[in-house]
Amino acid sequence: MNNQFKTIIIDDELIGTQRLKRLLAPYELFDIMAEAVNGKEGFELIEKLHPDVIFLDIEMPVMNGFEMLKLIRHKPKVVFTTAFDQYAIKAFEENSIDYLLKPIEKDRLDLTVKKLQSSAPFSPDLNSIKNLIQVIQPKKELKTLTVRLGDKIMLIRLDDISYIEAEDKYVFLRCIDGSSHLTDFTMAYLEEKLPDEFVRIHRSFIINTDLIKEIRKSFNGSLAFVLNDKEMTRLNSSRSYSASLREKFGI
Repeated sequence: MNNQFKTIIIDDELIGTQRLKRLLAPYELFDIMAEAVNGKEGFELIEKLHPDVIFLDIEMPVMNGFEMLKLIRHKPKVVFTTAFDQYAIKAFEENSIDYLLKPIEKDRLDLTVKKLQSSAPFSPDLNSIKNLIQVIQPKKELKTLTVRLGDKIMLIRLDDISYIEAEDKYVFLRCIDGSSHLTDFTMAYLEEKLPDEFVRIHRSFIINTDLIKEIRKSFNGSLAFVLNDKEMTRLNSSRSYSASLREKFGI
């Protein structure tokens, strides 16, 4: 198709990239030339391929999105895609086209596509950006999380979730009854948005503290959490989280 945007997606989370590609496909406007998993790879691809548009995550290993933008000589249109809302003002100071909070929704992406298609330069009023987060995606109290099952969408109640586990680039909801569900949500998004009873104890684990049956001290300074679910799951904290966990639980 003519007049497509040559596009690169730069995101260290595979599920986020896959979701974005699914959402972009119906527009038939985006020629996705390449994907990168960190800012260093993104920088090299941008300088080599000269894309029209990049969809850019912010928090990534090796080099984050802002660091990468300082280095590039070719200047594509930038759409930030991130689970963290605190970067919004800085993102627009970088002259980005838009700032999408994960998980990205189709209705919100429609607005981004209209901005990309507009010939008018995008120069937002920084005073209005201070209220941007509420406009982009108002915070809501989560009570359920969605998962895909074939062509169906299931709603998993938070009360039914024992813990959440990241395996490589995939995130699973592990339920009290022993069932497991793959979700499109990232660990960073869930840690930010879940209510206070869900606590991260390890890079790979977020637990439902309402289901803690026992907390045991381990020899290396970490803590072992035994959960009151079907499997009587035992999960160990990482040392980097142990100090804050000890303070939280008064250990």
